[in-house]
Amino acid sequence: MPERMRNNYRILHKWLPKGFVLGATLIFLTAGFGTSCKGKDETPAEPAVSLESPHPAHARVTENALSAVTFATAIERVAEKTIPAVVHIEVTERQEIVNPLLPFENNPFFHYFFNFPKIPRKFQRVLKGLGTGMIIDTDGHILTNNHVAGGATKIDVLLANGKKYPADLVGADPKTDLAVIKIPGDKSLPHVTFGDSDAVKVGAWVVAIGHPRGLDQTVTQGIISAKHRTGIMDPSSYQDFLQTDAAINPGNSGGPLLNLQGEVIGVNAAIVSQSGGFEGIGFAIPSNMAIHIANELIAKGKVERGWLGVSVQDLTPELAEKFGIDKPRGALIADVIKGSPADTAGLKRGDIIVTFAGKEIRDAGALRNEVAVSPIGRSTEITVWRDGSRLVLAVTLGDLKEQTRILSRSIKERLGVEVRTLTKREAENYGIKPGRGVLIQWVDPTGPLGQAGFEVGDILLKINGQTIKDVNCLARFLGTLHPRQRIAIFVLDHRSGNTGYVQVAVR
Repeated sequence: MPERMRNNYRILHKWLPKGFVLGATLIFLTAGFGTSCKGKDETPAEPAVSLESPHPAHARVTENALSAVTFATAIERVAEKTIPAVVHIEVTERQEIVNPLLPFENNPFFHYFFNFPKIPRKFQRVLKGLGTGMIIDTDGHILTNNHVAGGATKIDVLLANGKKYPADLVGADPKTDLAVIKIPGDKSLPHVTFGDSDAVKVGAWVVAIGHPRGLDQTVTQGIISAKHRTGIMDPSSYQDFLQTDAAINPGNSGGPLLNLQGEVIGVNAAIVSQSGGFEGIGFAIPSNMAIHIANELIAKGKVERGWLGVSVQDLTPELAEKFGIDKPRGALIADVIKGSPADTAGLKRGDIIVTFAGKEIRDAGALRNEVAVSPIGRSTEITVWRDGSRLVLAVTLGDLKEQTRILSRSIKERLGVEVRTLTKREAENYGIKPGRGVLIQWVDPTGPLGQAGFEVGDILLKINGQTIKDVNCLARFLGTLHPRQRIAIFVLDHRSGNTGYVQVAVR
């Protein structure tokens, strides 16, 4: 520093308060660089920042400023781009409900005290609901949740531009809680674009758009809190949720969850809440699953799923150590159905499936989801851990309906009946929680249930206290029983609506 500048600095330091010294020094130094170069005997001062520097200070400031501006406006751009493709859905559903007083119809005390006329067996009720959807193409297809539109008898769609259209249900898939509805196609219809949900990372910023509580075009933001959440709803459904803290409320169902590029990475579906409103925990169906289901529904009106034919369980650290595998990732085969694709391919009980079609399998749920979306009838490679080493097998997946046929045969052999899973509407008619019960379609009069007085239309709810959720659940339970073993069946009589236990012996 030149002597004159040192003297001036001493003067500033002496007379200015300490809090002002740094600021005054900076001002002074700037002025000093402007005058010292005129002195003949003074060497020009080095510039504070070299212009040849690959990252000059002014360039860094500009880049940071641009980045801040880009992030600050990202949500605005996502909202502006996507809102026109997000629709408000109004649904009407008519339901037939079994009269809850029906069991008292022939009760003399009931008639004596209430003197009611003959009780109707069923009555109708009308339910109205609101939800959200997203236009996915110019043909007018709209993706939403099954619980929004699946059981609707009337659907109306309100676009962001104020136009209103009646919509038809194209198809619904309760197992993933997705549905596709359709309004008249128009080349000018705005539509969303889909991103890769597998590539989304925890902590990534996301935007949710929907109609919570009927408030149109509501935009909220948050982050991805977690991935691969399961067990949120019916455990028999295909779940692989993205968890987010973006505000989701009733009415958001079926709306898009977007990344900051404006791509749909999820379909908002559920919340965990004690109040019934947003509490920071929301769930979205991953876009990769959603677009596969949507394409299936549009092409076929239903979803055809692959079938492997194994019962699997998650691999715990203790089991991983026992089987000699280095990490608890994979699906442990607990049982192989005889005659299934897995049986034909040579899979065995105790094998650990570590990859399927080239994808690493983290747990039993991941395997089930991968099998479900894989092509039927095509050879697929599976890597299993068996006896301390990896083994690659080829399996040709069957149709999930084939599983039902095979399992139905075993039920027919053991109980003398043919059954099917109870539909949501049938469950509501009898006041049964959805996802429970199987309905008898055929009875062998000489079989165990036929001899006990069971009839077509009766509903099996529990066996030995264990809830029967579907045909597969019933078949698996029967597979654990010995011949002629007695069981207690909790049954609903389709004629009266009454329930009770009946004891029978299986074949």
